[in-house]
Amino acid sequence: MSKSWSATLRLPKSTFPPRPLPKLRDQYIQRSADHLYEWQKRNRPSEGTFVIHDGPPYANGNLHVGHALNKILKDMILRVKVQQGRRVDYIPGWDCHGLPIELKALEGSQGEKLSPVEVRKSARNLASNTVLKQMKSFRSYGVMGDWDRRWTTMDAAFEIRQLRLFQQMIKKGLIYRRFKPVYWSPSSGTALAEAELEYRDDHVSTSAWVRFPITEEWRTLPQFESLRNIVQGPLYAVIWTTTPWTLPANRAIAIHDELEYCVVLLGGSTVLVTKSRLETLVTKIGAQQYFQVLATLKGKDLVGLKYVNRLRGKGAEPQPVIHADFVSADSGSGLVHLAPGHGFDDYEVCRPLGIPVAAPIDDQGKFTQDAFPDFPEALLTAPSVSEGGGQYVLSMLQLHCDVLWVEKYQHKYPYDWRTKQPVVIRATEQWFADVESIKQEALATLDDIHFIPESGRKRLESFVRGRSEWCISRQRAWGVPIPALYDDTGAAVVNEDVVEHILSVIQERGTHAWWSDAPDDPAWIPASLKEKGQYRRGTDTMDVWFDSGSSWTMMQGRADVYLEGSDQHRGWFQSSLLTRIAAGAQVDTNFEKGAPFKQLITHGFTLDQDGKKMSKSLGNIIEPQQVIDGTLLPPIKQKKKAAQGPPAYDALGPDALRLWVASSDYTRDVAIGIPVLSAIHTALLKYRTTVKMLLGSLHESARSAPLNVTDHIAIIQLQDTMQEVGKAFDNHEFYRGFAVLNRWVTNDLSAFYLEALKDRLYCGDGGGVLEPMLTGLLRMLAPMTPLLVEEAWDHRPEWMKQDLSLCHPLHQLYGDPVIDDNRLTHNLESLRKDIPILMSVHGAIKSGLEAARGDKVVGSSLQSSVIIDVTDTAVRSVMDKYADELEAMFVVSSVDINTAPPENPEWSYTRNFEVNGDAKGRVVVLPPSQAKCPRCWRYVAPEEDKLCRRCDDVVTSV
Repeated sequence: MSKSWSATLRLPKSTFPPRPLPKLRDQYIQRSADHLYEWQKRNRPSEGTFVIHDGPPYANGNLHVGHALNKILKDMILRVKVQQGRRVDYIPGWDCHGLPIELKALEGSQGEKLSPVEVRKSARNLASNTVLKQMKSFRSYGVMGDWDRRWTTMDAAFEIRQLRLFQQMIKKGLIYRRFKPVYWSPSSGTALAEAELEYRDDHVSTSAWVRFPITEEWRTLPQFESLRNIVQGPLYAVIWTTTPWTLPANRAIAIHDELEYCVVLLGGSTVLVTKSRLETLVTKIGAQQYFQVLATLKGKDLVGLKYVNRLRGKGAEPQPVIHADFVSADSGSGLVHLAPGHGFDDYEVCRPLGIPVAAPIDDQGKFTQDAFPDFPEALLTAPSVSEGGGQYVLSMLQLHCDVLWVEKYQHKYPYDWRTKQPVVIRATEQWFADVESIKQEALATLDDIHFIPESGRKRLESFVRGRSEWCISRQRAWGVPIPALYDDTGAAVVNEDVVEHILSVIQERGTHAWWSDAPDDPAWIPASLKEKGQYRRGTDTMDVWFDSGSSWTMMQGRADVYLEGSDQHRGWFQSSLLTRIAAGAQVDTNFEKGAPFKQLITHGFTLDQDGKKMSKSLGNIIEPQQVIDGTLLPPIKQKKKAAQGPPAYDALGPDALRLWVASSDYTRDVAIGIPVLSAIHTALLKYRTTVKMLLGSLHESARSAPLNVTDHIAIIQLQDTMQEVGKAFDNHEFYRGFAVLNRWVTNDLSAFYLEALKDRLYCGDGGGVLEPMLTGLLRMLAPMTPLLVEEAWDHRPEWMKQDLSLCHPLHQLYGDPVIDDNRLTHNLESLRKDIPILMSVHGAIKSGLEAARGDKVVGSSLQSSVIIDVTDTAVRSVMDKYADELEAMFVVSSVDINTAPPENPEWSYTRNFEVNGDAKGRVVVLPPSQAKCPRCWRYVAPEEDKLCRRCDDVVTSV
């Protein structure tokens, strides 16, 4: 009868749970994040502090996995730097001003019209509460930082810094006010910057071919002499437009000097159109058989003509035909309608010629009485220009038969990124920052910046190159005021002294007082203006990109890293760069010139499992808490009575969320869904199983036990893996490190080393290098899954807790040795050369064993013996060198080299192997030749139910 030998075995024993316990989650977060951040501030040197400057998230609404991706990436970079011996500095911030918060504050007013003071109070409360809510969420991801020193753009100290920066730009002459076209959002009632737009390709406009009558003076010009008697009646200029609502603001028509234009008899009227577009026009209106070209002229012959815009009224002055470089022969009619109040190019070409600017629409996009002076009511009753107001304009022109053709036209068009409604271009009095004069310096500073991915360089450069100015004023109440005074004529008074005085009052009373103080409060007027008339405070606020773009003033120098989504090339990255370059040399002589960042890292957007961008309308937004709680995956199967209760989910905690981030190639758009999260759960559970196995198998005696060749191979594999993972982490390529780590855990640690070690571990002296394996594994996991590392440390064996020389794995330097070199008895470099041979033989043996298992002739690999047949002297030398350890390394009961296989074995499996594609050999997997040891299960016992010699010695010594 067989005896039970289990009591004599060293079976793994660990208190480490298979799943993290939710009740301990907050405790582990505090230790692995908050305590670690404070520890590194005390124990890492202050010289060379590594700084990540936070791109402030917007304090509006709940967080989604895109926020988690951003914050966790930053956190992993910081943890890597702590492992490298650096002190890190990360102060979280929030962007708190702007329209979305103001609109949400207004939603709570239940239809009541709030004063600016009431709006600001409500918006501040909303933003303050959201900051606290979001901060709690960020901390629940295991993100470390100086949370107690967090900043917001609505902090008084931040607003003062921002206004000082504005003052510096005033001093340099970079701020000015001008009546000129800007992007205007009727749905938001404010001007917008380019960064606040999104473009839709499916926008449909009403396009129209419209004619304008040219004044009769054309008949007196020599270039038209041959046409004086031919053309009966008026001559018309034909334009094409996709914005007929801008026709009341038309002030000129542009042609190109070098294009050819035709004078065409078309039906009963004579028109001007470029030669290349004539066929398009006559085809549109169905006049292919009813037109006659009377003459062809160069565009320069048309410059100086005058025409009438009937919408301006009977008393309107004739308007000029001018040259413009942007006029093309490939679109429209070759004559371009210019409305300098509604077009950027129009404005630029008209301004040097003194052509006036008009924009007869109001803040809501509805026509004003100036749109049609002769009968204002005709357009005052029209809908807004975004809702069909242009149709009313065309109807009025149709009375004169001036509309030749109308059709729908789909094209790319800008939308307000917040309200998702179309914007218009509208001239208003706005404040601008001059970008043109600092553009080249800004671009030059990017030469030394490290971009990840490198494509970010061209993207940021293109946005800077394409910008000449920046509209920094907004017509909203919730924001930092533009410190300007206005006299009784409406003229703005802004200079360094005025701003200095206003700043002194704000420092005493706060920016809120700008709105809450009485309009005639004299405290805001500097002494230099008090005897020069009446002045009032302005109501414009600064663009929120100026707010967040000023955040670099929070730092002593330049940040090592800015890391945000790829949309920030036109947003925060650009505004931060421009404001810092604009500031130039500060009063502080220690000011380091250049971009505010040394590295610029961008990540993609988050997509659902179908590759669709997440949005509220699609209902596919994923919240980080769903990943933490495991509720995105199917419920786990429960037994007995529990199966009748509510569903239970595999809640693997913040580490599951963090590991998803670490596994993702963030330089592209990142998908998340059931398939991805299932793989993440599998990997995380593999880590936990491995850690539990290691913790349960650690023995103090192993520290002094001799090491065999398999232990040395494991050390080499660990060191190589750590080097590769460390390099990937240092390059911020966590997804590469994640893949390398998984390969090592699966192939080298689990399938090779732990498998080879089990016999010695359970049945032998309990030796090996499991402690270095655990040390290395935890170091590699530390940036990605810090809670798991903290939990593993909490469950270390008691003898390790008593060893005060041991350093917490989150405090260790990544490059420190995992094992004392004095313990190594093999030359690692020599062994490294032998490993490919050993692994090739090992692979062939495993292949033969898999075939044997498939045929159900073996279960355990110990139920086999192996003959290695090799003629290559180098391979034979390696086999002989390690002959005594091969059976343990390959986890078989015996290994023979170049011996003849038995005749007619019960079964056999032969596999060939190659080393470096050259030296060849074969292995033969056979039944064992001895009996099974009942204790270790190796087939090395002299007879059935008898212990092998090794086990007999161990049991006897016990």
